[in-house]
Amino acid sequence: MKLRSTETFWPLISAMNISYPSIDSDITTEILIIGGGITGALTAYKLINEGKKVALVDRRDVCNGSTAASTALLQYEVDIPLHELIKIRGEKCAVDSFKNGKKAIFDIRQIIDDIKSDCGFEFKKSIYFTSYKKDIPLLKNEFKTRKQHLFDVSWLNKYELEKLGLKAIAAIESKTAAVMDPYRLANDLLKYCQDKGMQIYDRTNVTSIQTQKGKCIAHTENKFTITAEHVIHCTGYESTETLEEKVVDLKSTYAIASESLTEIPDILKNAVIWDTSSPYFYYRATPDNRIIMGGGDEDFVDAKKRDKLIPKKEVFLMRQFKRRFPDFAFKLDYSWAGTFGETKDGLPYFGKPNPKKNEHYLLGFGGNGITFSVMGINSIMDSINNKRDLDLEYYRFDR
Repeated sequence: MKLRSTETFWPLISAMNISYPSIDSDITTEILIIGGGITGALTAYKLINEGKKVALVDRRDVCNGSTAASTALLQYEVDIPLHELIKIRGEKCAVDSFKNGKKAIFDIRQIIDDIKSDCGFEFKKSIYFTSYKKDIPLLKNEFKTRKQHLFDVSWLNKYELEKLGLKAIAAIESKTAAVMDPYRLANDLLKYCQDKGMQIYDRTNVTSIQTQKGKCIAHTENKFTITAEHVIHCTGYESTETLEEKVVDLKSTYAIASESLTEIPDILKNAVIWDTSSPYFYYRATPDNRIIMGGGDEDFVDAKKRDKLIPKKEVFLMRQFKRRFPDFAFKLDYSWAGTFGETKDGLPYFGKPNPKKNEHYLLGFGGNGITFSVMGINSIMDSINNKRDLDLEYYRFDR
């Protein structure tokens, strides 16, 4: 599956400074990770620091799937508002999921500090806004629910938003969010893990996995085998190729990045923002004063049809930007498309879909893929050791 268009933002400004070989012999390892994006890299970091022997493979160049197309808004809010998620999954699961997302933002900061990655991480506020009167009841209900569960949020009215440069009528301001360059972090994590002894093979496509005498035997396209005690699938939306159960609806999403501007709206200096539209629009700034915005999601059909829409989506997104920020000219510099997925409850999937196989999945679907992945690495050892874990229960496959 082609997960993104041929030109995205992060690889162009963060040229890869290391390359990895394709596999050229049969190997044996303790744990095999399939997928070399941000999720696979975070999982590798966790396992290497647990003293595990790890090999990682990716069917393309590492970090060049969905990671390269991510806009990397790190928020604890999931795609479904808290008050609605409570109705779907119950109060404890919903509230814990929001709290887990908040903790994940601080956890990823610690990981970045540990490996000394220069990935442009910055803490921000998160502003969830509406420009439509019909959405005010939803926003007020969400604000009330978050306050009830002790999330640090404030209400912003039309005049306060206008002072910040945003044309909207109301918003919830959350104190905890962040931005970063996910492509750089993923590459830095993989280099860190390689230095700690992990084997990394790109351009290595696993075509099938067999279970023999309790071992997982992965067969590659070029006829080599990888024997492992456990396999961890960090393949994101490509997991639809290997999962028997349908757990996600694939979507095409679009993003644009401006030229570096001398000035940006005040609200984007300190916050990431997103709205109540369905699908929603989202906006963030970069350290070099670019503005990235995305949205315009559609059902995914195939990569060619997705990418063919990019020129049309450029115009559409720039028009939406003008509606929200009428005083700022968006000078387009980059545009791209990516594939993401929606789950029935907006939450990820962790663990073993088949308890008889030592194949584990860490799938951070939705707009919170990176924070979900950080949450998942804290449960991966329990999945390997068949231990009970609350997150493995919340985000299991048969829920």
